[in-house]
Amino acid sequence: MARTREKSKESSTEKNPPARRSRPMWSGSISFGLVNIPVRLYPGIRVKDVRFHLLHDKDKSRLQEKLVCPVDQQEIPRPEAVKGYEVGQGRHVVVTQEEMDSLAPKASRTIELLNVVDIRQIDPVYFNRPFYLLPEEQAAKAYLLLVEALRRSGKGAIAKFVMREKEYIGAIRPIRQVLCLDTLHFAEDVISTQDLGWTAPAVQLRDPEIKMALQLLESFESKFEPRQLHDDYREAMRRLIEKKVEGEQISVAPQAEEETPQVIDLMEALKKSVSEVQRQKSRKAAA
Repeated sequence: MARTREKSKESSTEKNPPARRSRPMWSGSISFGLVNIPVRLYPGIRVKDVRFHLLHDKDKSRLQEKLVCPVDQQEIPRPEAVKGYEVGQGRHVVVTQEEMDSLAPKASRTIELLNVVDIRQIDPVYFNRPFYLLPEEQAAKAYLLLVEALRRSGKGAIAKFVMREKEYIGAIRPIRQVLCLDTLHFAEDVISTQDLGWTAPAVQLRDPEIKMALQLLESFESKFEPRQLHDDYREAMRRLIEKKVEGEQISVAPQAEEETPQVIDLMEALKKSVSEVQRQKSRKAAA
């Protein structure tokens, strides 16, 4: 019995290893004015997608990708491949690696603060990927001073830095006692709503409808819980893989077709929705 418990404990430890700080992706310093704060940059997210390899159906060996010229059907070695930018149908301009290197941003170990803004002014569509900045031991006081100043002011610092021969623009903001650096999409990469080709039709929204919609939103209001952000499909896929590893036979049930929702009176639908949400909240409170 003791052995079984030990084995179960080991298995649990393997699935949920203790949290460890990942290796820094970059090191340098935050520079604003005459103040320099040596920092290390760590990833802020760790995507745990279920990834697959392509296998040969016959013998289950892993397939390899090769470069093949469509003209002579010959396999092309990587050193013979060049980069081309398409300027027309079937027409490319070749750009050499030397030309690309000459335009690459100058390597730097500095996160340069450009300006300070109200972080709420940044539309979430601009946020790309979060990273954490941690101080070197000797810079802890200056680091925490910047954290506290940003926290009290409710501001964020727009910064520029170079990592792995690529220039980034980011927003630095405090999360508790840690600085988070969110890389931002460049302005020309963000699609404006004006470019969608859609114009809102002239629809008359009555005050009672607006008030009922606001009431419905308020009935859904609650404190944000990060635990709600989970991927049901990913979890189901992991369970499927675990069963397959254990040799269990899998049967797939047919999915029922979704019924097309019927067009109903908007005001009546809002009233029923509010009543249903309130009923569900009452049940949870009584449980």
